[in-house]
Amino acid sequence: MSATGDPATAAKTVTVFGGSGFLGRQVVGRLLDLGFSVRVATRHPQPQDRDRLTSLAADVNQDAAVAAAVEGCFGVVNAVSLYVEHGGQTFESVHVEAAGRVARQAKAAGVARLTHVSGIGSDAASESPYIASRGRGEQAVREAFPAACLVRPAVMFGPDDAFVVPLGRLLRRVPVFALFGRGDTRLQPAHVEDVAYGIARSFVIDAPAPLYELGGPQIYSYRELLELLRSRLGARTVLLPLPFSLWHGLAAVAERLPSPPITRNQVALMRVDNIVSGRFPGFADLGVLPQRLDQALPDILHGR
Repeated sequence: MSATGDPATAAKTVTVFGGSGFLGRQVVGRLLDLGFSVRVATRHPQPQDRDRLTSLAADVNQDAAVAAAVEGCFGVVNAVSLYVEHGGQTFESVHVEAAGRVARQAKAAGVARLTHVSGIGSDAASESPYIASRGRGEQAVREAFPAACLVRPAVMFGPDDAFVVPLGRLLRRVPVFALFGRGDTRLQPAHVEDVAYGIARSFVIDAPAPLYELGGPQIYSYRELLELLRSRLGARTVLLPLPFSLWHGLAAVAERLPSPPITRNQVALMRVDNIVSGRFPGFADLGVLPQRLDQALPDILHGR
């Protein structure tokens, strides 16, 4: 990737909602690499020290704030997501209502391109509240901004992630690790840097597809993934199958805590394979060669 990008993009601004998050930070960096000017729209803006980068206060729950954030922009990325509901932040308010609001305001402002980040398997008819909200969010975006580009990443890994790093930490510390069921759920982890580059690339290719599924080059069962991590860490942790029915009971009790370590929704997600369907374009169509998890593990597990 070029550090300066294409001079033709220099006058174009892309606003990134969720630009201070795990994926959003990487998206911002990749857009800057491609030569865009970038606005990071966040509830808690921070001073920026890079050229072509600004940060502004914006709450995706407020029409006026969203409208101000997208005014005069060439493109918009919505990378806002929620994994655990708390207070007024619900799957419905974040994945559906806020997603529709960003799309409506972008359309009203004359934004040329909108890329909306969703997730593998998004389905409005799903029994999972999380997956269903992702599906309804896609529908809301399509209704408001028909030409939007939807991006569905698989579970993401990378430095300081909420996936591989916590699993590695647990495998180092506990003698027995409880599997979800028999550990047969299939996962296709994608490096957050590759997903971010793919999103950035959607603003420079001539005609982005309506929808991309971004999964890494390797598919693991949950058990296989844990065995890989255990091997790389030199851990002797015993992997113990635990029925999903028991997990649901434990999660129901945990949800009474102020900060539950596990929720019933998270348990339900672990019943569903997190792999691409093969029916939509992917990394190759965005010009991205995805990184292998096994090759990236040393840097991730050891914080490099």
